[in-house]
Amino acid sequence: MDRKAHWEQVYDTRSSMEVSWYQPLPARSLELIREAGAGPESAVIDVGGGDSRLVDTLLEREFRRVTVLDLSGAALARARARLGAPAAAVIWLEADVTAAELAPAAYDLWHDRAVFHFLTDPQDRVRYVAAAARAVRPGGALIIATFALDGPTRCSGLEVVRYGPEELAREFGDSFVLLRSFGDVHRTPSGGEQRFTYAMFERRLEAP
Repeated sequence: MDRKAHWEQVYDTRSSMEVSWYQPLPARSLELIREAGAGPESAVIDVGGGDSRLVDTLLEREFRRVTVLDLSGAALARARARLGAPAAAVIWLEADVTAAELAPAAYDLWHDRAVFHFLTDPQDRVRYVAAAARAVRPGGALIIATFALDGPTRCSGLEVVRYGPEELAREFGDSFVLLRSFGDVHRTPSGGEQRFTYAMFERRLEAP
């Protein structure tokens, strides 16, 4: 399956309110970003940020070093159009995170809500973790949200991998230390419920 073609079609044919992951305010992500100590001078990358409202809120809070990475050019274009002039302050990367060439130790904080659980190929997960370990500075933070062990088994027509804190720690533990995790229930625009696992990690100071 061509991942990029799939997500381009999703964003070309469905509005923000028609996708299950839509959040008018990403409250849980913002809670963890604040807890990580990130502020206006922090370099933040939102992986799979696409049409998410996280970038809007970060700009409102005067974050000045924000990067949004997404596989879908249509999603990024929609976000830029929504933001208008403030979009010029953001770095927009149209790329597959498992293959993107990100600068070493470039980010203080890596955020991903609902990309990692779509990586059903173990090698894709290895490449993802390697990309995060390379791009996050030692002592930096990684915030990730995935479907929980009792969450959906499919999303947007694709199979997913579900995680609890222990499973995420096994995936990221060579390079990151798990600091905190919790479960959350996301209510979709259609009124359904999706159970998520949120986790915050710290990049190990020593090389993996």
